[in-house]
Amino acid sequence: MTNEREQERTDMEHRSGKSRLSGKTRYNLSLYILVPIIFSGMSVLTGIIVYQFTKSSAPGIKLSDDVTLWFSVIIIATLLCGLLITWLLLRPMRDFVKEAGKNPLFAGTLGDRTALNANEIDQFNEVLKKVTHVLSRVEARELFPEIIGQSSLMRELFSQILKVAKTDATVLIMGESGTGKELVATSIFDHSTRRDKPFIKLNCVAIPDGLLESELFGHEKGAFTGATSRKIGKFELADGGTILLDEIGDMPLDTQAKILRVLQEREFERVGGTQPVKVDVRFIACTNKDLKKMVEEGKFREDLYYRLNVFSLVLPPLSERQEDIPLLVSHFLETAPTPARISSTALQVLMNYPWPGNIRELRNTIERVAVMADDGFVEITDIPSNIISSSGMRGISFTSHKPKERDDDETHALSIDERLQNLEKKLIIEALTSTGYIQTKAAEVLGIKERSLWHRIKKYDIDVAALKSQR
Repeated sequence: MTNEREQERTDMEHRSGKSRLSGKTRYNLSLYILVPIIFSGMSVLTGIIVYQFTKSSAPGIKLSDDVTLWFSVIIIATLLCGLLITWLLLRPMRDFVKEAGKNPLFAGTLGDRTALNANEIDQFNEVLKKVTHVLSRVEARELFPEIIGQSSLMRELFSQILKVAKTDATVLIMGESGTGKELVATSIFDHSTRRDKPFIKLNCVAIPDGLLESELFGHEKGAFTGATSRKIGKFELADGGTILLDEIGDMPLDTQAKILRVLQEREFERVGGTQPVKVDVRFIACTNKDLKKMVEEGKFREDLYYRLNVFSLVLPPLSERQEDIPLLVSHFLETAPTPARISSTALQVLMNYPWPGNIRELRNTIERVAVMADDGFVEITDIPSNIISSSGMRGISFTSHKPKERDDDETHALSIDERLQNLEKKLIIEALTSTGYIQTKAAEVLGIKERSLWHRIKKYDIDVAALKSQR
């Protein structure tokens, strides 16, 4: 009974919102009428000004019928010219909007506005915004094929990568473990002017403290026990190219001082050597630590921090880019040792899990469940119990079934965008069903705002009342 009252209250709020909107009368005037009227209005205004000026300068002069006739002809000609110009300018745009409306990507955007006879400028703006959005997603796939993600956060990151890649500025990449910092560093190198030069990577944690300087700067023969010959370090190998210092927050303080010298003077000395070695390298550093806090605690050199932090990129954790999870899951399932598919309910659980290990944890989980899945189809029962409990969906009753062979053929015939749209619609319906069709609770289950859920329900034409009556 309480659930029904909450649902009625929610529906009433939406209806009242609609009534308030409908209470404001809005008149939409076609551009084919508006623009010619503006043109002719300007000619009328010009005529009035000329008449008033003539009247004031020569009071005795009266306008003849011929002048009045010519004035009327000019107004009509201006009106027709405005109509012709409007038709010539708007025809290509109207044809584009008409063709775009036939595309499934734009159908949801244009459908309601066309039905409400909205003005053409609003339609043009909506279509152009959608086109820009789609092109940015295509750009992300084309320019960054190794990085899976099309969310707004990732597209903003891609834009920053393209800007800094063209320069030789030092880049500091920060983010939680497993967010893909090395992939971002590689993308910066691939889009830089040094992409045909060496790209040397070094993980500062993987090398023991006693050997780190030798790895970075090299050593001379006899510099220490076991140094039977000269060794070229990573900086010399990267000369002319780019060097990546991963997990730089774990570098010892004495080594940090020598790295600072290379950054400032572009030279160093091999271990056991006396001659300076000049290098031309671009620096990219990665860390999962809070370097600013480490500086305050005296665990990281302040001068080195400011030399590294010329251009910083902060990678968002996976919990802040949930809309990318379906794309990542689909990619990892296709590239898993045992390729598989996943049910919508199982994907819903994965989308609600916070993923403290980020993409690395997601990939390991997908590879594990793909191996354990029966007949190459991942059900919710194949997902580890700790993920189900941490997703906050343990108490929800799911009904998932393996698709029939006929459905498989139809699914494979669809594009990835259409499959994701179908999947999103299924997730919304299942969330509504599991929460008694209370949109507030369904939005919490899906991890989105109620207003966002309401717009998606309208987008996919989900009849909540009909579903509720069937129940």
